[in-house]
Amino acid sequence: MPLRRFLGIVQREKKFLGEEFARTQKMMPLLMKPRNGGRWTQEDKRELVEHLKRLSGMGPYVALLLLPGGLALLPLLAWWLDRRRDRRPPPSA
Repeated sequence: MPLRRFLGIVQREKKFLGEEFARTQKMMPLLMKPRNGGRWTQEDKRELVEHLKRLSGMGPYVALLLLPGGLALLPLLAWWLDRRRDRRPPPSA
């Protein structure tokens, strides 16, 4: 049972990271817009800020992966993040 729960946590975090990387791929055309002769509109700037906020949420993952042997520690980070989520009260509707 603990192994199944652990694998579920790892799968959830893997899905989260995949979704975040897919969303941030849309950021590159926005970043290249001024270089290609365009200008950022207010909507472009808002979208860039949202992308940067999303990327900042991935900081613990990136820091962990940069450490020696960090890939092996990724499941430990997923477990720790899941523990933090369990302690939070459910959001009120």
